[in-house]
Amino acid sequence: MNPQYPKYQRLKEEIVSWIAGGKYRPGDKLPSENELAEQFGLSRQTVRQSIGELVSEGWLSREQGKGTFVAKLQGDRRGPGANRMVGLITTHISDYIFPSIVRGVEAALKEKGYRLLLSSTEGSKEKERESLETMLTQGVCGLIVEPTKSAEGNPNYETFMALEYHGIPMLMINEQYPDLDWPCVKVDDEAGGFLATEHLLAAGHRAIAGLFKTDDLQGVQRMKGFVQAHRERRLSVPPELLVRYRTENRASRPHEALRELLSRPEPPTAIVCYNDQLAVSLLDVIREAGLRVPEDLSIVGYDDSFLATATEVKLTTVSHPKAELGELAANLLVTMLDKDAVGRGGHIYKPQLIVRESTAGPSVR
Repeated sequence: MNPQYPKYQRLKEEIVSWIAGGKYRPGDKLPSENELAEQFGLSRQTVRQSIGELVSEGWLSREQGKGTFVAKLQGDRRGPGANRMVGLITTHISDYIFPSIVRGVEAALKEKGYRLLLSSTEGSKEKERESLETMLTQGVCGLIVEPTKSAEGNPNYETFMALEYHGIPMLMINEQYPDLDWPCVKVDDEAGGFLATEHLLAAGHRAIAGLFKTDDLQGVQRMKGFVQAHRERRLSVPPELLVRYRTENRASRPHEALRELLSRPEPPTAIVCYNDQLAVSLLDVIREAGLRVPEDLSIVGYDDSFLATATEVKLTTVSHPKAELGELAANLLVTMLDKDAVGRGGHIYKPQLIVRESTAGPSVR
C-alpha cells in the first residue's frame, strides 16, 4: 500500500486494486472488517471508514447480516435505461494535437447520443492506472485509450483486463499495447518516418540527424522509418546522428544533442523531428548557432499541427488526421456497443508529406 496516504486511504487504494485487478469480481464477498483489520494492522474504525467510502463511491455494497460485497457496475450499456457515458484517456488533453482529437471524439459521440468523460495520464503509468480505475467506478459503457509510454510495457495489464471482464468495450488510439488485442486507430508512423527522411535524401542530404522520443511506440516506429529510408538507398546512419530521448527529458536532451551536433566540423545538413512541437523548439538552437532554415539546415516535423505554420518558418511535416481519427475511433466504439461485440483490427491511416519552406537541398558550408 502507498505509505503517502492516510491509513484509511491506503486500505481503500488496496481494495480498489483488488477489484480493478480482478482478484475480487462483482458479487464476490470481501473479508470481514475484523479480518481486514488484522491483515493490515488497522483499527476496526479505520477499516469501517474505508469500507463506508467505497460503498458510497459505488465499489462495494453491504448486505445486512451477510457482509460486504463487490458491487456490480451501475447501469446497463444497452436498452432504454442504458448508461451513455464513454471514457477517453489520453496522455494530454489541452496540449498540442490533443484538443483536436478530443473534439473529434466528442462530436461523434454527441451525434450518437453519448456523453464523454475525459481523463489525462500526463505521461505517467501510475496516473494511467488511476484513470482506468476511475472509469471503472464511474461505470462508463465504453473506453477509448491512448496508451502511456507504450514502448515501456504495460504494468496495468490486469486493470485493463478487469475492465474487459466487466464487459466494457475498449479501443486504442495513436498506438496500442502489444499484449492487448484490441482495435486501434492510428497512423502508420513507420511510413511517416520514412516519408520525412526520403524527402531529405531525395533532395541530396546525406548527413541527416533524427531526434525521436522512444518511450512511446509512435517514436519507435518513426525512427524505424528513418533508418529504413537510409537502408533502401544503401546508406547507414551514423550512431551520433540518431538521438533518442524520453518524456522526462524532452525539454533538454534533444536541444543539448543538437547543439553538440551543430558544433562539429561536419554537422548535419538536415533534421527529422519526432513532432512539430520539437521542431519548433529547436529553431532557437539553430538560430543560436547562427544558421538559417532552410538555407543552412533543413528540418522536418510530424503531425501537421497548428505549430507547423505558427512561426516565421513554415514546417515541412507529416500529416496526422487528428479530429478525423477521434471521430473514427468514437464511431468504431459505438458500433462495438451497438453490436455487443469485441472489436478487432481498427484502422491505420496512411500519412502524407506536406512540403513547406523548411526544407531544401544541402548547402555548401
